[in-house]
Amino acid sequence: KDANAALLSNFEVYQLLTDLKQQRKESGKSKQSSGQQNLNTIMYETLKYISKTPCRFQSPEIVREFLVAMKDHKLTK
Repeated sequence: KDANAALLSNFEVYQLLTDLKQQRKESGKSKQSSGQQNLNTIMYETLKYISKTPCRFQSPEIVREFLVAMKDHKLTK
C-alpha cells in the first residue's frame, strides 16, 4: 500500500499521540522552538478531543475484526 495515501483510524491516531507523549515524558524537558511549541499544542488539543471518543477503549484486535467484517461490503474510501 502507498503509505502517503493511507487513512488513519481514530484508534491509530490515539495510539500514536499517546506513544509520542510517553516518549517525550521519558526523554525529559529541553528548550523548544516556537514551531515545536505549536506542534505540542496541536498534539495536546487532538489528544484531548480524541480521548473523549470510543477509540480510547478499542484495541488492534477490535479494529482488525471490524475490517474483516466490513470486507464483504466492498466499501471504498
